[in-house]
Amino acid sequence: MTELIMHGRDWRNRGVKVVRAATQQRASASGRGRATAFDFEGTGGSKIWIGTVTLQPNERTGAHHHGPHEVAIYVSKGRSQIRWGEHLEYVSDVGPGDFVYFPPEVPHQELNPDPDEAVDFVVVRSDNSGIRVDLDVEPVGHPETIC
Repeated sequence: MTELIMHGRDWRNRGVKVVRAATQQRASASGRGRATAFDFEGTGGSKIWIGTVTLQPNERTGAHHHGPHEVAIYVSKGRSQIRWGEHLEYVSDVGPGDFVYFPPEVPHQELNPDPDEAVDFVVVRSDNSGIRVDLDVEPVGHPETIC
C-alpha cells in the first residue's frame, strides 16, 4: 500500500471509470437510440462544458487535472491510452465508443501511441471555467494496466 496511496489518496480506487462501448446501457433492444454511460441525475448541476479534443499521431498531453471539476471523455475515433494517478501509474487502452470518467483533482494524461492516425475525443466537463492544472510529475516506467 506504500506506493499506491500518496498524500492520503488511493488513486487506483479513486473513482476513475472506463465504460466500454459494448457494456453501455441501450435505450432499445435493437442497440439504436440513446446510450447511457454515466448517470448524474439529481446532481443539480447547471454548468457544463462540452467540446472535442484531437490528439495527432504520437502526441500526448502533459500530466494535468481540472481542479474541482469532473471530466468525462468519449473516444469517437482512433485508439488512445489514458494514464492516471499521482505518478500516472495506471493505464487503460481505450478505443471508439469507450468512455472515461475522472473525478475532481485526479492527475491524468491522454496519449496517442499510433504513428499514423489521430484520435478524437468528445469531452464533457462539469464547469466551463477552463481550469487545467499542469503537473510536474515523473511518470512511472511501467504503469499497471486497468481493464
